[in-house]
Amino acid sequence: MTTEVTDPAPEPPRRSDATRAAILAAARERFAADGYERATIRAIARDAGIDPSMVMRYYGNKEGLFTAASEIDLRLPRLGALPAQHVGAALVGHFLDRWEADDVLTAVLRGGITNPAGAERMHAIFREQLGPLVLGLCPDPAEAPRRAALVASQILGMALVRYVVKLPPAADLTRDEVVAWLAPTVQRYLTAERP
Repeated sequence: MTTEVTDPAPEPPRRSDATRAAILAAARERFAADGYERATIRAIARDAGIDPSMVMRYYGNKEGLFTAASEIDLRLPRLGALPAQHVGAALVGHFLDRWEADDVLTAVLRGGITNPAGAERMHAIFREQLGPLVLGLCPDPAEAPRRAALVASQILGMALVRYVVKLPPAADLTRDEVVAWLAPTVQRYLTAERP
């Protein structure tokens, strides 16, 4: 007599995983809508449909929750394969696509403006993700941090006026118009010789 071996059924997600996911989703929405200062643990818990003590249990405090909710991979494109004259447009287009599709970036930007922990989170994201990309493109590796900061000034400046403040001229530009205006400056920061 042979016994048939079957694959075990996949384990159902643990309740704690679902609770954490609900908390993070609610926190991202609340931080994006209200900013770090105005978002409260109580409001986030209410949005997630749980008791506020559960938020504290998993994340310790609002700062810990913000750090977890603002974990983000910018999914930066590989620009090395592009002709050098197109990297500015590709990078600006990529960030516009990300801002349009992801409220987490808005939450991180709002948090970075209103809170030192949020600012440090932004520093880390750009240092760890944008920094290496710029290092691979700029003519002098010693200038990469400065150039990354200049690129960030353009990207974050546009994001602030377009997605947070929603300043009508910036918010009303088409994607192609934003790329046309910003790409030459970002391109210069990435690849031009030092002035």
